[in-house]
Amino acid sequence: MQKTALVVGETGIVGGATADLLVARGWTVHGLARRPAARAGILSVAADLRDAGATARALAPVAPDAVFITTWLRQDSEAENIRVNAAMVRNLLDALPPAAGPCHVALVTGLKHYLGPFEAYGQGTLPQTPFREDQGRLDVENFYCAQEDEVFAAAARDGFTWSVHRPHTVIGKAIGNAMNMGTTLAVYATLCRETGRPFAFPGSTAQWTGLTDMTDAGQLARHLLWAAATEAAHDQAFNVVNGDVFRWQWMWTRIAEWFGLEAAPFDGIARPLASQMASDAAVWRIIAAREQLAEADLGRLASPWHTDADLGRPIEVVTDMSKSRRLGFTDYLATDDAFFALFERLRADRLIP
Repeated sequence: MQKTALVVGETGIVGGATADLLVARGWTVHGLARRPAARAGILSVAADLRDAGATARALAPVAPDAVFITTWLRQDSEAENIRVNAAMVRNLLDALPPAAGPCHVALVTGLKHYLGPFEAYGQGTLPQTPFREDQGRLDVENFYCAQEDEVFAAAARDGFTWSVHRPHTVIGKAIGNAMNMGTTLAVYATLCRETGRPFAFPGSTAQWTGLTDMTDAGQLARHLLWAAATEAAHDQAFNVVNGDVFRWQWMWTRIAEWFGLEAAPFDGIARPLASQMASDAAVWRIIAAREQLAEADLGRLASPWHTDADLGRPIEVVTDMSKSRRLGFTDYLATDDAFFALFERLRADRLIP
């Protein structure tokens, strides 16, 4: 029988990749977003999860076998992040009663489970790397934990199984997304080529020289579907990355070469993209008009603040995936290939020249 999925946050990097994979595998897919965009194969559901009544009305005709929660809303403080994002998950799951509700709910969070929220990012006593799922919660308030607790409570009440997925920085395509390193670096490289500015690494020495890893959106989508379909993966939390490790001093050169640039030597001084790109909106509009690009608003393509947070970390960040491997998930993707595939897609979709 054909299965039905509800992808929450379908217009985002992870939600879009997950919806595409589900469609390709023959699922009926409902894509929920505040402002859904019409896409082939996706049944759009418009809802603001902050509004419990509106969410219940929008989801009344939807009876999913599986729900994939890939969205959150950034607030001005972690207390507000917790209040708003926990309520969004609660409103969503309350709108799917057991009689018509899911068999499985997958929640996407991330490595802030180990590194702490934005207000206390990379501070205090952190667990050793590589990060492993049996390392418990940090002793700080974190909206990821609040989201998890809402899923756990609803699962206990309604009887569905769950999985939690913790990617590292995600590589994928989305417009207007707040956590978008791949497109941000593509736009930055394009601006450097246009203006003659050096293609300078913006982050810390620890990130330049240390090992790290990343998560392609397609890899994460495959992991989500694997967990939903694998009994041994039910009621478990997992890390999910591409499977390789690299140093930014190597990857930066690879990205520079793809754009026909020479990587600037790194002198140990952080040069955040938020500062470097602060006055680039007008330049991007000129590039977009000349090259007939699909998006002239720099703010909808690049998220310098989030890329700065990742590349400015003071510690090495590597993720262990042994738990998934033991249970049978063996997919692998080289991260430079993931970047290059994204850049090709951005070019084909006229988002970069």
